[in-house]
Amino acid sequence: MLHTVAIRGYRSMREVVIPLTGLTVVTGANGTGKSSVYRALKLLADCGRGEVIGSLAREGGLESVLWAGPENPTGARRTGEVQGTTRMRPVALELGFSSDDLGYLIDLGLPQYAGPKSLFARDPEIKREIVFAGPRLRPSAALVRRGGDYAEVADDAGHGFTELTRAMATYRSVLAEYALPELASVRDRLRDWRFYDGFRVDADAPARRPRIGTRTPVLSDDGGDLAAAVQTILELGNGDLQRAVADAFDGAEVSVAVHDGLFELQLRQPGMLRPLRAAELSDGTLRFLLWGAALLSPRPPSLMVLNEPETSLHPDLVAPLASMIRAAAAATQVVVVTHSQMLRGHLDVDDASEIELYKEWGETRVADQTMLSTPPWEWGKR
Repeated sequence: MLHTVAIRGYRSMREVVIPLTGLTVVTGANGTGKSSVYRALKLLADCGRGEVIGSLAREGGLESVLWAGPENPTGARRTGEVQGTTRMRPVALELGFSSDDLGYLIDLGLPQYAGPKSLFARDPEIKREIVFAGPRLRPSAALVRRGGDYAEVADDAGHGFTELTRAMATYRSVLAEYALPELASVRDRLRDWRFYDGFRVDADAPARRPRIGTRTPVLSDDGGDLAAAVQTILELGNGDLQRAVADAFDGAEVSVAVHDGLFELQLRQPGMLRPLRAAELSDGTLRFLLWGAALLSPRPPSLMVLNEPETSLHPDLVAPLASMIRAAAAATQVVVVTHSQMLRGHLDVDDASEIELYKEWGETRVADQTMLSTPPWEWGKR
């Protein structure tokens, strides 16, 4: 389980350290930074896939996502005026997480020199990467560390570090380059995370089309393998999905039909002479079934991050949705980003924690968080 996620220099987050539990609900008014938390977690996951540079490019490049306020806003809080301050740190976007066993930190900065006549002069560079043991980065806890093009690994005896390379490409993550056990563990964990930001339910949505199916323990981000994911749940004997569908739609039952090898979702409702195909379902019904397939996975990922899952659902479906989220949190770690008071109320369980965000002088902050309640975190230096 992750215990801490740290973000510095990203969009409205000058520096935010967020504690996580088995079920964490991130709330706040519009514009307070909830979506930025979701995107920052996705960037961390992209590090495991070696795709973080491309992901930043699609967001407009590093300069477009960097914190735009002063490095130290103390003066603005005191005087009521925002003014530039003397920069004490390099321009950087830094992300990291920690858990009981391993932690990871990445530091991305502006490029120094991309090469003669290169068209990639605006691509960010990976300045630092550190994989460390335990819940907090300390010099003695570092297992693998990388600075620029140089990377090294701690030796087994604990007496120092052994060089890995002096020629690491600044656009390549050390996670994607080496098969060391520590790196593989962090890489596989990041690749396992799943992000669900609503689902397409329009007439051409992938979930409405018949599709070749194979065993699918984890629903894809776009929901295109919905029928295969539902059939996998049904065959493994998890009755939670059928109970959730029956509770939400007055005794309805979900099933999968196969025609010429193509899987297609069906929903049979009391009083209907035939089941409705996925193409015939209402938008809200299909979206609820997509959330059911994602949340009630028989082999859940180590982390699921849900962005405003209540969107476009009828209020009567919020309580069944919350029940599925609670069921998922019993088997894996779940982060829910929402501003729905109704959903928050239904998720009010003993093992859930709520992180409320607010803005102060353009900066995202965590409500009621003090120096004593902020999780311990060390950024280190370049």
